[in-house]
Amino acid sequence: MGQPACGGGEQLLFMLGMLVLFYFLLIRPQQKRAKQHRELIGALKRGDNVITSSGIFGRIVDIDGNQMTLEIAKSTQIKILKSYVAGIANTDTETSLAQGPQAGN
Repeated sequence: MGQPACGGGEQLLFMLGMLVLFYFLLIRPQQKRAKQHRELIGALKRGDNVITSSGIFGRIVDIDGNQMTLEIAKSTQIKILKSYVAGIANTDTETSLAQGPQAGN
């Protein structure tokens, strides 16, 4: 007659394997980075030197809820959202940001 049909169990097992692979290669590392960023944002305080995600270096002058004021030069201040702080300004952070979004894995 014909060849036996491929079992649905094999296809289900393959799809489950792919989901597990995606979880460990994509989703889990992204969740870990998001958690680290939330912890960084929560620990910021006045006087910290930070780097924004756009590459601006500044010192935190004021924190007001979800916004902060950075002094980027003498008598020059800007307001940004806390979520746009990429890290504390140091050589390690500068290097990892220069390497791109995959740095720090």
